[in-house]
Amino acid sequence: MTEVFFTVQDVLENYKNAVYEKDVEKFLSMYAPDMHIYDCWGNWESNGISSWKENVREWFNGLSEDGVLLKVEFNDLVVEENSNLAFVHCAVTFAAHQEENGEQLRQITNRFTYGLKKVNESWVIAHEHSSLPINIETGKGIFNLK
Repeated sequence: MTEVFFTVQDVLENYKNAVYEKDVEKFLSMYAPDMHIYDCWGNWESNGISSWKENVREWFNGLSEDGVLLKVEFNDLVVEENSNLAFVHCAVTFAAHQEENGEQLRQITNRFTYGLKKVNESWVIAHEHSSLPINIETGKGIFNLK
């Protein structure tokens, strides 16, 4: 699947839709082949699309097995861009809903930073970093701090 993302907002909309649809190929279509990701879930780091694909496949399969649809919302979005590079930071809320009846089960919010570049007139994510503040006393991530 070859998607063309004319705006940074197109990339973010694709992110939301691909997660909700649990569509691995659609999700990966917005990443550069040589992308680099620091993730706060599972694997600490992914270099290149093939390592990221395994993480995404595992994530989406887990959602399917649990009968969950995941709705994504970008909050406090800041986009800085020029003709070939863009920098995005925001809070991303992931709300899990039961596939059967739509009931919301849980919700978490992570901090995200994206570095995008233009390749053949299409924006792609070249770098992604997700993080959580850590409670010093417990050593656990804080998922909904504002």
